[in-house]
Amino acid sequence: MRTTPAPRLTRNDLLLAAGLLAVQTVMALALPASGGAGRRPDALGWTLLAAVCLVQVWRRRAPLLTLLALTLCVAAYHGLDNLHQAVIPATMVALYSLAVAGPPLRTILVVPTMIGLMAGVMTLTLDRADPGAHMLSSAGWLVAVGLVGEAVRIHRKYIGAIVERAERAERTREEEAARRVAEERLRIARDLHDLLAHTITLVGVQTSVAAHVLIADPDKLDRQAIAASLEAIAGTCRDARAELRATLRVLRSDTADADHGARESAGPLPGLPVVPDLIRAAEAAGTQVDLVVGDGADHAPPAVGAAAYRIVQEALTNAARHAGGSPVRVTLTRSGAALHVAVLDDGPAPAAPREPARTDGYGIVGMRERARSVGGRLTAAPRPDGAGFAVTAVLPLAGTPEDGDDPPVPSPAARPEAPGTTPRATAREGAPR
Repeated sequence: MRTTPAPRLTRNDLLLAAGLLAVQTVMALALPASGGAGRRPDALGWTLLAAVCLVQVWRRRAPLLTLLALTLCVAAYHGLDNLHQAVIPATMVALYSLAVAGPPLRTILVVPTMIGLMAGVMTLTLDRADPGAHMLSSAGWLVAVGLVGEAVRIHRKYIGAIVERAERAERTREEEAARRVAEERLRIARDLHDLLAHTITLVGVQTSVAAHVLIADPDKLDRQAIAASLEAIAGTCRDARAELRATLRVLRSDTADADHGARESAGPLPGLPVVPDLIRAAEAAGTQVDLVVGDGADHAPPAVGAAAYRIVQEALTNAARHAGGSPVRVTLTRSGAALHVAVLDDGPAPAAPREPARTDGYGIVGMRERARSVGGRLTAAPRPDGAGFAVTAVLPLAGTPEDGDDPPVPSPAARPEAPGTTPRATAREGAPR
């Protein structure tokens, strides 16, 4: 709950007190002192008259204490039978300030109390046969001032609530805009990571193959093998350039072209139909890959297909980088209303050196984000039999989260093997993915 600090003393408070003193001084000098209205103030009366104006400077900071102090001064002023009407303006201002400050219960209790005190003072001081009419008139003014102050308080509270809602809505819009910007930056970073990491890894592997051919036996140079490696590098670069162009088109299409009034065509998202291209690129880099596509698995919504494509792409990149050239098996199956994706490798040979574990990789994080973006789940962990690594994902085709635990890592016994093929997958735990 918001707390409002106590108002500070301002020049307007001093000006109000001075204005009240001037008005009441004119009233004390100009009003007739006859017919039970009281006499002209003496020195003590003028002091009390000035005091009821001076306490007004604290009316916003402490309205109840201000009214109590004013009541004591006014009671003494009336008790000395000074000109009674001269202190009415200060009394009305103090009561109005109390009602505006609230709460309403305090105003409801204070107004009758003041009416009772006023009636008692008038009964003792007014020299009239029937003071009831004067009392009724004064009580009406007190009630009216209290009601006006309460109405102003309600109006100010209503305006304050409107302003607060507007400020909260503005903050919400700013936070929403910042969240969308952060999500967009994350999406761009994820797309570029998936594309560039995959391409750079394949180019690196293909370059290593070409370098090995050159160094292994320079006297018997295998020109065809070198040409094939260089052609594979060129093909990988062409594919990367085309995909990068398509990715940039998608990003540019998110913002309308104000000058031309049209959006640039973004082209289709990468999806399941182009997964075989990933397999061919990985095989060109020297990684043996088996692709198994179940019935109906190649028909998925574009967002789900794009997520599956990126998961397979990153898993193949990690396998090429960390699995030491071991075979990889990619499985796409449909079970109920979900697409199941599995990429398994057998891990590097026992004698193969392992890269030092690093913590700055974003591959597995990106794959999990891809799965969550369509309401799915992803697990990336060593295989249960201890040989190799497994990336498994369950992607709901309807784009809604599925209940249940993370998808299990397939065991060798649970994986149907195609004749003449070997199970495959991705890298080691602790290595950046």
